[in-house]
Amino acid sequence: MSDHQYSPAAFEPTLSKRFFIANGYELACYQRDGGYQALRSVLQLDPNEIITTVKQANLRGRGGAGFPTGVKWDFVPKQTDKAKYLIVNADESEPGTFKDRYILSRDPHALLEGAAIAAYAIGANDIYIYIRGEFTKPYTRILAAIKEAYNAKIFGDAVMGTRFKLNCHVHRGAGAYICGEETSLLESLEGKIGRPRLKPPFPAIVGAFGGPTIINNVETLACVPLIFARGVDWFLTQGLPHNGGPKLASVSGHIKRPGVYEVPSGYPINELIELAGGVWKGRQLKAVIPGGSSTPVLVPRPCQALADNAPQQKVTSFAPPQKSVEHWPLETQAPLDFDGIKKVGSLLGSAGMIVLDDTTCMVRVLLNLAEFYAHESCGQCTPCREGTGWIAKMLRRLEIGKGSHTDLATLSDTVTFMTSTTICPLADAIAIPARSYFDKFKDEFYEHIGKTCWFPDAEIAPSGNTTWED
Repeated sequence: MSDHQYSPAAFEPTLSKRFFIANGYELACYQRDGGYQALRSVLQLDPNEIITTVKQANLRGRGGAGFPTGVKWDFVPKQTDKAKYLIVNADESEPGTFKDRYILSRDPHALLEGAAIAAYAIGANDIYIYIRGEFTKPYTRILAAIKEAYNAKIFGDAVMGTRFKLNCHVHRGAGAYICGEETSLLESLEGKIGRPRLKPPFPAIVGAFGGPTIINNVETLACVPLIFARGVDWFLTQGLPHNGGPKLASVSGHIKRPGVYEVPSGYPINELIELAGGVWKGRQLKAVIPGGSSTPVLVPRPCQALADNAPQQKVTSFAPPQKSVEHWPLETQAPLDFDGIKKVGSLLGSAGMIVLDDTTCMVRVLLNLAEFYAHESCGQCTPCREGTGWIAKMLRRLEIGKGSHTDLATLSDTVTFMTSTTICPLADAIAIPARSYFDKFKDEFYEHIGKTCWFPDAEIAPSGNTTWED
C-alpha cells in the first residue's frame, strides 16, 4: 500500500455532494451517481473480506469516540445462534452538532447503503434506525427512502436478488440526550427508561434484545459505500494516516457563515474558520470549542505540542518546528482529526465546532453548558446527578456577582470527583471541559467574584441556511 500523505489537492467533496441538489434525497438521484453499486459488489464478497477492507481504510467512528469501525465490526461473534442487529445512532443531540440531520434529510440513501453493507458484514438481518424525536424532516425523509429501498428490492427477503434477507425499522427517541450513549439507546429501543448499562458485556456480545449488536453513527455509515465504490487508497487520501476519509464539521457561534462543511480529516481549525468566513463583525477570536460542547476549549495561544509534532502532521499550514515560542503554532491551528486534537489537550468529538469572539463571557458559556448537562443527567450515578447540579448552581452565583473563592475551590474539587467515576461519560462531558475553562480563563473566573458580569448580552448568530426544514 502506498504511503498516504495529507493532501488537500486530492480532496473531493463526496459526503455533501447531494446536499444542495434538488431531489438529491431520492433513490433515482442516488442511483444516477452510482448509488447501491457498492452494496451490489460487496454481496459477492465474504463478510470477513468486507471487515478487513474497512479496517484498511482507517474509518473511525464519527459519533465522537473515534473507535476504528472495522475493528468494532470484528467483535461480533461469527458463530452464534442469536439474532444479530445493526443499530444506526441517529440521536444527534450534542450541542453544536448538526451534521447527521443533513445526511438523513438530504442524502438518506447513502446512510441506508452503508447500513446494509455493515449488516451484511456482521451477519445481521435487521437494521434499527434510532432517530432523535425532535427531527421532523429527517424522519419523513428516511421513512420515504426506506420505502423506496423496499420497492427496489434493496431491502426485503432477497436483497438485490441474493439470498441475503434484510429489514429496516425506524424508532423515534423522546428527546433525551443520554440516549445518544449506545447502551442507553439500547434500553430505550427495548422500551425501558434510557439509562446506561454497565459494561462488560459490550453490545457487540450482548446488545439489543440480548443479541450481538453493532451501533454506528450516521456519518460513519455514510462513509462506508465510498470505501467500496472508490477504493481504500482513494479513501485514505481524503484524510490523514489513521484517520481515513472525508469529515463533516458543523460550524456555529460567532462566525460569518455557520453551517456544515466537508473537509479532509486533519483540516486545520483556523483554516476551517476562514472557510466559514472568519469571526463575525470584525472581532477577534477568543476561543474555539472544537468537537461539540463536551470537548475542552482551545484558545489562540502558542502550543509547544503542535510545534514538536509539526513534521509528523504533514499539514501544510503548520510552520516548521521552532525553538522560540513566538514561532510555535497556535492551539487553534490544530488539525481536525482524532489524533491531532488530542495533542493540544482536546477531542475531535462530533466535530461540532463552536466559535467564540472576544465579547464572550466564558463563565456564562460554561454555565449554559452546565445547566444543559444537569437537565440531561439521567440521575443513575451520584457524581453525575449531584455534581452537574452543583456546578450549575455555583456558576450561576459567580455570574450574578454572588460567588466566592470557596465556590471556585469547590468547583475544582467537584469536577475532579466527577471525572471517570460514572457508568457513562455524561459527567465527564461537563467535568473535563470545565477544567479547561478554569485553566485557560482563570483570571476571568476570579474577576467574577463579588462582581456582576460585565460582558454584553449574548448575541445569537443567524442560521446560515434560511431554507432549513426543521
